[in-house]
This record gives sequence, structure tokens and C-alpha cells, in this order.
Amino acid sequence: MKRIALALSFVAAMFIVASVSDAATTRFIFVLSGANENPTNTSPATGSGFADIDTTAHTLHVNVVFSGLTSNTTMAHIHCCIVPPLNTNVATPVPAFPGFPLGVTSGAYEHTLDLTQASSWNASFITANGGTPAGAEAALAAGAAAGQAYFNIHTTNFPPGEIRSFLAAAQAQPPTTPSIPTLSGWAFLLLGVLLMLSAFVYLRRRAT
Repeated sequence: MKRIALALSFVAAMFIVASVSDAATTRFIFVLSGANENPTNTSPATGSGFADIDTTAHTLHVNVVFSGLTSNTTMAHIHCCIVPPLNTNVATPVPAFPGFPLGVTSGAYEHTLDLTQASSWNASFITANGGTPAGAEAALAAGAAAGQAYFNIHTTNFPPGEIRSFLAAAQAQPPTTPSIPTLSGWAFLLLGVLLMLSAFVYLRRRAT
């Protein structure tokens, strides 16, 4: 019985951890290159970064660095949704993410978009997905999860895109910010506390 009580305590602790974790945030990583473009090109440029989609906070956080472009940047955004290696329309703002460094051959960028705002989207992407930012968000989240969204940097020499990469879900990514437990989360938390109390009472009785 002592082993059972200890096991219940462990399970309770796991429930508590699960109840306060943020399962709504998914990190997608990407490695940019000319070889990933369609059609491919021989650009020596490279880049990498990640995009965090939080379907609870309704945000898209983008972080990217790039260098070695053969000409100045003209556009940068995420396209969705298409099976690799095909091309498709832009989902995020055009011509580029707000504040993205244009007119350069290297740089770094970090920004968070509020996905509830129409300004965070390409208008045609909203129209194609229910006519609302919520519909656009659902489409991008599903497309990214399916490996059908890509980050693309366009330049003067390569108008269709000089370097790009399809987004790939990262594994075991911790949440960027703590979240308030949902109703089911509170239920798990209460269950965990009750199990721990039961185990404590049992062990006390055994000891006396």
C-alpha cells in the first residue's frame, strides 16, 4: 500500500504540472536557403529562425537572422498553405512583417503579431479563410502544423524569393509565458491535491 500511495503522489504531481503547462503554444523552426526555393537558386545566403504560434494569446512571434543575400531585401513574410515544394499566397502582412529590415543584404528581426487584428494578415488570406482574422489564424495554425507554411525572403535579384524554408514543429518546446489553467486544468489540479492529501493521511496512519 505504501508503494501505491507514493505512486499516487507521483501521478498527482504530474497532473499538477500538466494543468499549468501551456499546450497552446507551438514553436516552428526554419532554415532558409536558395535550395529551398521553387524554382531553386544558387544563392549563397543563409538564414534561420523560429515562429511561435499561440492560439490562446492569439499571437505570432517571429525571430529570424539572415546574411549573404546577393541583393537588397524587398519583402519578407510567411506563405500558407501548400504542400512542399509548391508555392502559394502570402498569409502575413505584405510586403513584409512590420519593421522587417528592407533594403539590406543581412540583418536580424524579432516581432510579435496580434492575430486578432486584420492588419496582422494579408487581406486576401483573410478573405480566403472565412473573412475574419480568427479564420485566418486557424488556417495558419493548421497549415504550419501540417508542414504547409513557409518563411520567404524576397530580394531585388530574386523577386519570387531568394531564401526560404517550410516551417517545422520543434519538439518539447517550453511555453514562452505562463498561462491561466483552463476549467479542465483546475479539475486536474484539484484531483492532484486530493491524491496527495490521501497519500499523506495514509502514510501518517501507517506511521502511528
